Amino acid sequence: MNLEKIRERIDQIDYEILKILNERIELALRSKKFKGEIYDKKREDQLMKQLKNYSGILNLVQSDFVEKLFKEIIAESRKLQKKKTKLIGFQGEHGAFGEMAARVFDMNLTTIPCNNFIDVFEGVERDYFDLGIVPVENSLGGAITQANELLIKTELKVIGAVRLQISHCLLLLPESNYREIRTVYSHPQALSQCRDFLIRHQMEGRAFYDTAGAARMLSKERLKMTAVIASRLAAQLYNLDVIKENIEDNPTNFTRFLLLGKRERHAESNKCSIIFSTPHRAGSLYEVLKIFTEANVNLTRIESFPHRDYPGNYVFFLDFQNENGQESIKAILEKVKRKTKMFKYLGCYEEVYS
Repeated sequence: MNLEKIRERIDQIDYEILKILNERIELALRSKKFKGEIYDKKREDQLMKQLKNYSGILNLVQSDFVEKLFKEIIAESRKLQKKKTKLIGFQGEHGAFGEMAARVFDMNLTTIPCNNFIDVFEGVERDYFDLGIVPVENSLGGAITQANELLIKTELKVIGAVRLQISHCLLLLPESNYREIRTVYSHPQALSQCRDFLIRHQMEGRAFYDTAGAARMLSKERLKMTAVIASRLAAQLYNLDVIKENIEDNPTNFTRFLLLGKRERHAESNKCSIIFSTPHRAGSLYEVLKIFTEANVNLTRIESFPHRDYPGNYVFFLDFQNENGQESIKAILEKVKRKTKMFKYLGCYEEVYS
């Protein structure tokens, strides 16, 4: 191993240290939800003892250095715990488009990755997070079924929305040669949206659970002749090179995300969402839609899903513009309730665009 290779390895380790440190602070912020006091002397003394004992096994990391290092880490974690930082859960790894949408809505939110959509919902319902964010529809792929099904059952409210333009990038390791790339990992939807690019460059797409997760995997596994499709943010987070940007086949690629909270946000709103089902008879859906037509309210989305609890029945997701004020909306929704068999008000909120 020569000097250049040693320095490359040092750089990789430094990036890993920073990512692990970020994860540790995230966990410290999450722990605040479960304890009464920020400062826990007994816990910190116990941790310091364990770390110093472990350093005795190592031949280079001395106990006095360990003590100084972790005192700084704990002090920084405690300082951040004192701030009224709001936690927002998103599905995927850091660098996912859900995290980008959360940042578009509010840069001051602390983003927490979750394995599944249900973890986002349960995290907010159980007060592990202040907010959650989930994708509900894509302009090319259509509705995200699992997230919409969870909206039917949850008691959470929609407190905001983000319409995020999706730009896919081809990422690879700094030491890789682009001309040697044969395999590309990413989420199945991202692979589908970049199919023409992959065919044109004779690359084989392989499905992975998450775009940012694929970037994290490549950074860790250091696979040869391999690239990933993910966001520019993922490239920055996992120390990968952006070889090509905007590789999606269709530039009009947007995903709409909803922000979820336990209480409706009482602020200016430009959009409202409801879920409902109608009696199983001819014209029942028309009767509901007619209410909005007569009130001159513009519908921006209407989508149907089978109702799992009632086979053969459908529930409808309806979004509409809020231009006439809250009092007018209340009157409209009262009329809708009388025409529906099941009705759920998700909220009126501000929708922003990236």
